Amino acid sequence: MALQRFPRSILVEILLKLDPETLCSVACVSKALRFAVVDAISFLSTLHLPIAFFPDSRTLKTGILGRCRGMRSLTVNCLRLDDSSLVDFLGPNLLELNLLCCSSLSSKFLAEVGKLCPNLRVLVLELAAQDDYEEFNRNLAEMLTRCLLLDSISLKIRGAGNVEANSFSAVEAFLPKTTKTLKLKSLLHDDAICIINKLRDSGNSLINPCSRNFESPLSTGLMLQCLSLTLDVISDELIMSIVDSLPFLVELHLEDMASPEQLVRRDLTNRGLHSLSTCHNLKSLSLMRGRYNHQVSFKKLNDMGMFLLSEGCKGLESVRFCGFSKVSDAGFASIFHSCNRLKKFEIRNALYLSDLAFDGFDAIGCFVTELRLFSCSLITCESVKHLAYSTRLEVLDLCGCKSISDSCLDSISTLCHLSSLILTATDVTDLGLSVLGQGRPPIVRLSLRSCKRVTDEGIYRLFHGGGTVSKTLSVLDIGHISGITDRAIQIIASVGVGITELCIRSCFHVTDSSVEALAMKKHFEGEGTSLRRLDLFNCIALSIDACRSFREPLFSGLQWLGIGNTRLSSDGNVGLVKFCSKRPWLALCLEGCEVGCHDGWQFHRSK
Repeated sequence: MALQRFPRSILVEILLKLDPETLCSVACVSKALRFAVVDAISFLSTLHLPIAFFPDSRTLKTGILGRCRGMRSLTVNCLRLDDSSLVDFLGPNLLELNLLCCSSLSSKFLAEVGKLCPNLRVLVLELAAQDDYEEFNRNLAEMLTRCLLLDSISLKIRGAGNVEANSFSAVEAFLPKTTKTLKLKSLLHDDAICIINKLRDSGNSLINPCSRNFESPLSTGLMLQCLSLTLDVISDELIMSIVDSLPFLVELHLEDMASPEQLVRRDLTNRGLHSLSTCHNLKSLSLMRGRYNHQVSFKKLNDMGMFLLSEGCKGLESVRFCGFSKVSDAGFASIFHSCNRLKKFEIRNALYLSDLAFDGFDAIGCFVTELRLFSCSLITCESVKHLAYSTRLEVLDLCGCKSISDSCLDSISTLCHLSSLILTATDVTDLGLSVLGQGRPPIVRLSLRSCKRVTDEGIYRLFHGGGTVSKTLSVLDIGHISGITDRAIQIIASVGVGITELCIRSCFHVTDSSVEALAMKKHFEGEGTSLRRLDLFNCIALSIDACRSFREPLFSGLQWLGIGNTRLSSDGNVGLVKFCSKRPWLALCLEGCEVGCHDGWQFHRSK
């Protein structure tokens, strides 16, 4: 039956079950399908574009996506968009708005949201640093006074050298009483306490001081359940204010980058950690401390604080700690033994965390699905062998654990649900990759970055081992490895049928022939997926001639390309400019951002 004779209503119903990225691909197949996709998109009430998709104004407003009107939910990466690109999508029907990486969005857009979206329930905004914080607060106040039904607010300002005082003063004064989730980045310690006290004064307390009776949650006004703050310093005073003001708290995420001078006056101690033990509803807890230039930690926290916390918060399902430099195996193990519902566990920069903490993990860790041990130097392969008994493990991150070597990859290869494996800066070699290549884990994301002993031979064994990984692997990071040459990239291009994201930054022996092989990837396969994101940053062996591979119809699915610190980033590269002009959906990064610019979009100069 010809497609034109197929009932339009049935075809539209089928297309509506596809994600936006697939819809755009289907629209390119034929004119009939393009018209059907246009009809289908006009019926969409929800549009969540992939975070790694960077539409420009033309793609969003006049392309297929621009036909979406009257939506109830919208998610867009705004790296290449400004106010005028988005205002047409605002309206009274919109209930959820998620705008990420808003490097060019002004604070005036907040006021527009307030005017046009009075029924908004969820707002997520990632903004670049504002020049005028007074104007920012005026526009924020106007939005908050108009959007009175907000359940969830996430406002993150990135790129400021220092946290600005009163950067969120409007939140303190005008936060809607319907709010159950509040996420703010970045603010000062004293401002955070003022906001928390405001929440308490707005009716967040469980107990009526007059009657001493418990009130119904529906009658207590603002009932915050999730709080996430990034601030200059975490202290006992802050924690105790949170505990006293937010008795219904389910999720608490606190992060600071305290300077040694600040820690002389205030810090988090065992007393503050003990106060958290009264939050019996708490299911997710994150306490993170660190600085980019030098490591700082919670030096006044030790095992006693962890014992008290684990006894009071036995319902914890997710735990993230960074900078707990004085806590030993006993303190960390108490979390495992007390929190029998634990599913996610992340520890960073723990100087005294060793294999002993995971002794007996096979008996108590059966529910853990995500485990991250970042830069824990005492962790060895013995820990991983214990972890292998957690048959539900889906994410295993051993980044910076330098004692992790080939001997534990046999155990990892038995994890039948493992989808993400991070081995960055470990001592894994080609032999270990051979074992992994023969295993059965359905790994989708694999990082071998800075594994100095990995070479082209290891990549060959990974993809030709006959195991599951060669079929399931989609995201691969082999950056900062001197042993990677064109041979490894050619293997990936010819055998890695599912690879959509590839990072080969700072691979100094990768040349133009690698780029050519990746450009021909889809043509050689005839099936599989095309490359979406490619990081070539600091591949200094690339010449200007590599731009010949960036021509139609090659790299047809590419959405992000990082070429900073290569000859390709020269201003006179006419061929690459022409290539990008014909692909308005392609984001070209000339900086040193990681894939997708998630770490540096606020400083981004994209083309």
